[in-house]
Amino acid sequence: MTEPNEAGVRAEARAWLAEHWDAERSLAAWRGMLADSGWGMPHWPEQWHGRGLSVALSQAVDEEFAQFGAVGVAKMGIRLLAGATLLEYGDDFHKERFLRRILTGEDTWCQLFSEPGSGSDLAGATTRADLDGDNWVVNGQKVWTTSAHHADYGLLLARTDWDAPKHQGLTYFVLNMRQPGVEVRQLRQMNGHASFNEVFMTDAKIERPYRVGAVGQGWRIAMTTLAHERRGADGLRGSVRERRGEGRIYAEEAAETATLMEPYKWYPQRAGRVDLVLPRARETGRIADPAVRQAVARLLVLARSAEWTARRARADQELGRPQGPEGSLGKLAASHVARAAAHAHTLIAGADAMLAGDDGPLDGLIAEILVSVPATSIAGGTDEIQRNIIAERVLGLPREPRMDSGPFRDVPRNVGG
Repeated sequence: MTEPNEAGVRAEARAWLAEHWDAERSLAAWRGMLADSGWGMPHWPEQWHGRGLSVALSQAVDEEFAQFGAVGVAKMGIRLLAGATLLEYGDDFHKERFLRRILTGEDTWCQLFSEPGSGSDLAGATTRADLDGDNWVVNGQKVWTTSAHHADYGLLLARTDWDAPKHQGLTYFVLNMRQPGVEVRQLRQMNGHASFNEVFMTDAKIERPYRVGAVGQGWRIAMTTLAHERRGADGLRGSVRERRGEGRIYAEEAAETATLMEPYKWYPQRAGRVDLVLPRARETGRIADPAVRQAVARLLVLARSAEWTARRARADQELGRPQGPEGSLGKLAASHVARAAAHAHTLIAGADAMLAGDDGPLDGLIAEILVSVPATSIAGGTDEIQRNIIAERVLGLPREPRMDSGPFRDVPRNVGG
């Protein structure tokens, strides 16, 4: 089948928008129309609310929507991360049950991977799921779960076989977060935000159809989820923007954004706010200091290099190529950029960088940057994990000796003593 040309796709999208866009519709009704027409996620299969276009043509459609001022499908949080995973590994039940509601924004999602004793060692998860009749019964704890406090469903990785090796005994599920056996507690961070949660599951129930993939296939599916996460499939990039007009649909979208993006308000600070460094150096006169100039120059070189790595990853995605090493390279580069930015901010502000609130530079924003930046080296896989991935899978270096082979129940784990 011949790929449609970009000009034709753009013209078709504009014609559809001209016929259907109405800023006075409800947000839910409009997104329902997008899901049913396929224009909301054009690169998804036609059978599942898309139009079967390439990623590149899908981005061209997004540009037409932006120029028209039209609101798109729900992309905030990890909704599209859930959608991408279910498209790849879900069966028809999962796709019929969840995909349309993901696009319309009717359901909110979270990711239940990390645990107190196995953060970066994801395969060491000890949350267990035991089959009891028609239900899986889940017991355990997850932590660092963004948006769990208002999620309807969670992507859950749980251990179903303690006699299999650690990577083979995991299974992937969709967990109903609104049931009595699930308790969510918000965690207060040192930067004042409360984005993360700990989640306790006590005899929580998962019906058989809500298992994703085969029993024991959880590790492979989780790696797919993380690959999409590193590539930006969670939709956070570019999802926050100013309201573009008046009308019911804009007001409802703004209200949704205020709620769902609250946990992510500090993410620009954890990335280091590179955009503020050079203006601050000039405004304060610190650009005259050779040490500051060197720090700013090093930061800008790192940031531009990371930008080109990200562009290569996006170009591969547009061409339909599989996830390459750019995910781990980009993640590690982001950590270096954030730390370099924090260093430059400190050189510019001096001791005042430690002042929070109104007393601090930019009303405490610099202090928030400094206490937020360390998260970049932890979230989404630590720097050490990324270095191992790059060394072993990209450079082909020998793998580290493993001390956790054999049945998982015999593997030493974090215990008190």
